[in-house]
Amino acid sequence: MQAIESLIANVEKVIVGKRPVIELAAVALLCRGHVLLEDVPGTGKTMLARALARSLDIGMKRLQCTPDLLPSDITGVPIYNQKTGDFEFRPGPVFTHILLADEINRATPRAQSALLECMEEFRVSVDGTGYELPTVFMVLATQNPIDMAGTHPLPEAQLDRFFVRLPVGYPDLDEEVRILAAQAQAHPIDSLQPVIGEADILAARDAVKAVHVAADVARYMARISAATRAHPDLRLGVSPRGTLALARGSQGMALLRGQEFVTPDIVKAMAGAVLEHRLIVRPQAAATGRTARDILAEILAELPPPV
Repeated sequence: MQAIESLIANVEKVIVGKRPVIELAAVALLCRGHVLLEDVPGTGKTMLARALARSLDIGMKRLQCTPDLLPSDITGVPIYNQKTGDFEFRPGPVFTHILLADEINRATPRAQSALLECMEEFRVSVDGTGYELPTVFMVLATQNPIDMAGTHPLPEAQLDRFFVRLPVGYPDLDEEVRILAAQAQAHPIDSLQPVIGEADILAARDAVKAVHVAADVARYMARISAATRAHPDLRLGVSPRGTLALARGSQGMALLRGQEFVTPDIVKAMAGAVLEHRLIVRPQAAATGRTARDILAEILAELPPPV
């Protein structure tokens, strides 16, 4: 779709040479999913999230996660109004369209858990009262994968709520030279303007749902998930939520590529970003250097795709 192409091109003005990562983040937006950007410090995780949010003509709030962050700092809290004698709910930063949760693994598990209901049900419950979040709501979270003091690894239940986990990666030599030239006078993020709005996003979401998934391709995705659950080197395989995410993500990527149906090649291309973070390797296998990426690649290589 032209609107999504405009979004990707706009983000590329800030994030150089990372189109595949930007495309996957755009697919997550189209599929009403959330994105976990995970990489070493300084690779542009926060800048990618900011560029994506600023390219959308909708609300965005930033939440800097720290060890003293409380759940009420995220969801909001009732405040006593002396004039009326009643408690009034004061919404937290989660009441927005795009929530940038920077360094989410620095928040305590108690604070991280405040996002569980928001990410899965798109609503917030405070003191027994439910509050609906906007129709377009997305969490863009960043974290560092290396061991650092004061961090708390995300539990499996919360990782499973992220639609994709994306590494940004280092730029190559030519890309890094382009980055230096682009920021010689000012940062490109300062002049970035919105290119699509809420109506464009909702229209694109409807278009994603219209992309056809044949019965044999759907069975192929289910077989991938089943293989992860039965693999001897995995302690935890893909959940049904993960299978649904793979199906919807494949529809979104097919739409970006201008196709009216999902092919096995698109399923394979989406499997890593959608499924890898949902897998837990057994300690015995991890001790030999086996990773979730290696095991998933083996499963995809061994399972024959439909013709």
